[in-house]
Amino acid sequence: MTTFQLLEKHGDHEEVVFCHNKEVGLKAIIAIHNTALGPALGGTRMWPYANEEEALIDVLRLSRGMTYKAATAGLNLGGGKAVIIGDPKTQKSEALFRAFGIFVNSLNGRYITAEDVGTTVKDMEYVFMETPWVTGIPKAFGGSGDPSPYTAHGVLCGIKAAAKFHLGATSLQGMRVTVQGLGNVGSNLVKFLVDEAAEVYVSDIDKEKVKVVCDKYNVKSVAPSEIVTFETDIFAPCALGAVVNDETIGKLKCKIIAGGANNQLAENRHGDILREKNILYAPDYVINAGGLMNVFVELEGYSPERAFDKTRQVYDSLMEVFRVSKAENIPTYQAANRLAESRIRLIGGLKQKHQGRASRSFTTLKAVDNR
Repeated sequence: MTTFQLLEKHGDHEEVVFCHNKEVGLKAIIAIHNTALGPALGGTRMWPYANEEEALIDVLRLSRGMTYKAATAGLNLGGGKAVIIGDPKTQKSEALFRAFGIFVNSLNGRYITAEDVGTTVKDMEYVFMETPWVTGIPKAFGGSGDPSPYTAHGVLCGIKAAAKFHLGATSLQGMRVTVQGLGNVGSNLVKFLVDEAAEVYVSDIDKEKVKVVCDKYNVKSVAPSEIVTFETDIFAPCALGAVVNDETIGKLKCKIIAGGANNQLAENRHGDILREKNILYAPDYVINAGGLMNVFVELEGYSPERAFDKTRQVYDSLMEVFRVSKAENIPTYQAANRLAESRIRLIGGLKQKHQGRASRSFTTLKAVDNR
C-alpha cells in the first residue's frame, strides 16, 4: 500500500510527521490522531521494524488507540504516538533522542511524548533537553519517572473487574493467571498478582527475564510457544499486539483476556469471535490506561499518591464497558468505542463551541479598539 492508502485505512489522523536526521541515524514517525479533548499524548516506541510501512501501520494504530484511551479514562487529552525505527539495544544515543526532541518541540505542544516499549526514563531526559513537551521524565526533574507500575496497577484493577463481572469472583486468590511478556508492565503485574495470592504463570522470549521473575516471585514459567494456548482462568497479554488472531483464537483456553498490551485484537472481528466463545475481553486501551493517568497527573503537578489512586478508576471504566456490552448485546470492544466516541463528540463539541464564541468576542473587541 502507498502511504496515503495506509493513512486512509487506519483512521482519520490530524497530522503525521516523518522525522529524519541522517547524521544521528534518526528515522521516526509522529502521529497525531485527535486533539478534540486536548493535546495529543502518547509514548515513543523504539523498535527494529522490518520496514517503514510496518512502522507507519503501528504508529497509526497506536495513536488512534491513545485517543480512545484518554477519552474512556475521562482525561482532557487527545491521542498521539511516536515510533523510532531502530534496535533499542544497539542504536540508542543522546544525539538521536535530542534530535527527536527537536521534532517534538516543533509541534508546539500539540503532541506530548513519554516513554514506551524500547525507551526509558533516561531517553526521555535527553528529549526533555530539547522540549518541555515530554512526560515520564526523571523525578529529579520534577517528573514521575517510570509509569509502568501505574499501568500495571490499572491492569490489576481491570483484571479484578473482569473476574467480578464474568466469574462472580470477589478475589483473585487461587485464580490461575498467565502473563505473557515480562517487560516493565508485565513484571510489575506479576508482583501485584502474587500479592493477591493468584496462581501465576509467566512467559517471555527473553529467558533471563523469565528466570529473574520466577526466582523473585516464586512463579512458574511456560514456553513462549505455549503461553497463549495454556489453560487458565485469565490470560494477560503484556507483550506486543495482535496476540488474538486467526491462528490463536481457536486454541485459546481461557475465560478472560485482560492484559496491558496494545492492539491485542489483530482485527475487530476477532473481538466478535471472542464474544461468541464466551471469552470476556477487556479492551486494551481501557485496561492499560493507568500509565496515561499517571503522566496526566504529572502535567497537573505530580503526586504519586494521587496518580496511584487515579488508576483505580480502571475498575469502574471497565465495569461500565461490560454493562454496555451486555445491555446492548455487542462485543466489549464496540462498547468501549461507543463510550469513547460519545465523550469525544459531546465534550469536544462543547470545547469547539466555546472556542468559537471566544474568537467572535475577541474579533468584536478588536473592532472596537480600532475605531
